[in-house]
Amino acid sequence: MVTDLVQIRRLGEKNLTENQKLRVHLKRHTFAEKKLKRIAEQIEEQIDCTQCANCCRVATTKITDRDVERLSKFLGMRTAEFLRDYTVRTEEEGLVLKRDEETGCVFLSGNLCTVYEQRPVTCENFPHLVKGAGSFVSRMWEMPDRATYCPIVYNAMEAFKEETGSRGG
Repeated sequence: MVTDLVQIRRLGEKNLTENQKLRVHLKRHTFAEKKLKRIAEQIEEQIDCTQCANCCRVATTKITDRDVERLSKFLGMRTAEFLRDYTVRTEEEGLVLKRDEETGCVFLSGNLCTVYEQRPVTCENFPHLVKGAGSFVSRMWEMPDRATYCPIVYNAMEAFKEETGSRGG
């Protein structure tokens, strides 16, 4: 199990093409989705995200209207204030949480989320291997990139390649 973030970045980038081919392989072949999810669950159980929190430093966080309502209420502020203070709208992703290039998500403190109890749905489902919107195969679209910063995704992709016999293309 690889957990060192420097190695994850290096190996994830090195394996980017192979991981993209895995995504296509999964789309073109029938695999027991339950088995792949079970592999991902086992990897998730072995990695403590609070020791890493790299996703909160690297990735943007899309939020829904429901997330905005819950977080505003949780923080004891009006929706308009929350939107002004904690979000930004981007052309590519729509409404996302503000972030700083050095520290990451506006709600990250050290390696912990300060709004964990009411965190956005996308954070709750991250890294979207076991649960998330859409089918497992459709969620694989994001995984080659995530394998460059998330130890769970990196190790799951490697295990999926072994399981499906798609290593090396």
